Amino acid sequence: MDVAVAPSHLFYSFPTPALSSSSSSFSIPIPIAALAHKHRHVQAIRPTRTSVPTAISSSPIATTTMDSEIELEDRKFELLSAINDTKRGLATTPDQRSSIEEALVRVESFNAGEPIKLDMLDGTWRLQYTSASDVLILFQSAETLPFLQVGQIFQKFECRDKNGHGIVRNVVRWSIPNFLEEHEGATLLVSAKFSVVSARNIYLEFEEIAIQNLKISEELQALIAPALLPRTFLSLQILQFIKAYRVQVPVASPQRRSVGGLYYLSYLDSNMLLGRAVGGGGVFIFTRAHASI
Repeated sequence: MDVAVAPSHLFYSFPTPALSSSSSSFSIPIPIAALAHKHRHVQAIRPTRTSVPTAISSSPIATTTMDSEIELEDRKFELLSAINDTKRGLATTPDQRSSIEEALVRVESFNAGEPIKLDMLDGTWRLQYTSASDVLILFQSAETLPFLQVGQIFQKFECRDKNGHGIVRNVVRWSIPNFLEEHEGATLLVSAKFSVVSARNIYLEFEEIAIQNLKISEELQALIAPALLPRTFLSLQILQFIKAYRVQVPVASPQRRSVGGLYYLSYLDSNMLLGRAVGGGGVFIFTRAHASI
C-alpha cells in the first residue's frame, strides 16, 4: 500500500501563537509530583513489579518462558522508573533522554515484529511520557501562562472487531483557573480514523478537532446564578448552554485531503503501549487507564 506521509505528529498540529514574557497546554497524561501547583493533579508513576505466577512445570520450556516474563517485567519497571519525575517529558536532560531511549528499546525488543492485536489495543491509554514537540508545547505553555492548566492526556482506541480499521481519539484535559474546574474544566478532543498498513504500522487520518465538556467553576456559577437568590429561567439556560457547549473544526473535507501520518506501535501488552510517530515526531509511553472518556 503506497501511503503519502506528511511530516506530522501523532497529535494534529495547528498554528500556535508566539509566547512572550508579557503574555498572561492552553495535555492529549499521559505524571509527576514535581509539576508544582499547575500539575499537582497528575498522578505520579509508582512503578511496581508485576509478579509472575510460579511455574508448575519444571520443564526447560516452562522455565525459559518464566525467565523471559520476569525479564520483561524488570525492563518495563526500569522504563517507568527512568521517566519518573520528568514532567511527562518536559523536564528531561540529554542524559535522561538517552537513558529513556535505551530503556525503551529494551522493552520494544520483547515482541518486535509481532502483529498488533487490535483487541488488546482497544481501550483507553494514559500518556506518561513523550518527546513529541507538539505535545510538549502544551506542557510548556501551562508552565509559562498563569491562565492555563493542562491535565491528563489520554489516547482512546476504538478498534475491537474492526478488521484492520478503527478510530483513535486524543483527549487533553485542560482548564482556566477561576473560570473552569481545576485541571479538568474542559476537553480538547482530536479524532482520527486509522487503518493497519503493516504488522506494526497504522496510518492516521485526522478528521476533527473539538472543545467540549466545559465545567465552569463554582465561583463563575455563583456569579451567573447566585445561590442566595432564586435562579431565573435565563440563568438556568445560560448554565445549561455552557454545559452542553461544543465547538468543532473539521480537519478533512471533500475539497482537501485529510492530514495524516504513520504511527509505529513498537510495543503492546495488557498494560503498556509504546509508540513512535514515523518521521521524527517523537516517542510516546502510555499505560492502561480505566478513566471514563
